[in-house]
Amino acid sequence: MRLNAYRIMWLFVFFDLPTDTKKDRKNYGVFRKKLLKDGFSMMQFSVYIRHCPSSENADVHQKRVQANLPPKGQVSIIRITDKQYGQITNFWGKEQEPLAPAARQLELF
Repeated sequence: MRLNAYRIMWLFVFFDLPTDTKKDRKNYGVFRKKLLKDGFSMMQFSVYIRHCPSSENADVHQKRVQANLPPKGQVSIIRITDKQYGQITNFWGKEQEPLAPAARQLELF
């Protein structure tokens, strides 16, 4: 299968989890650590992203997130193509910053 910007996917996980009690904070930490262990990177607080080489791979990681959902709070998952990801504009204050470089793809043949 040939890689192109329309097949490569990015998963975004947005969450708003309660941190009122010690148990809630523990659930938050466990959920966050599982995202990191599964290859997600923190884009912002409560926004994690992961590069996936295909839609099928994105399905696998989406199911892992669903399997690790905390008991309380809101979690949203969205997937976009690499082409759409390249059109994101980021601002830090009033200055525009370029996106972090995309994950490196290896093509053997």
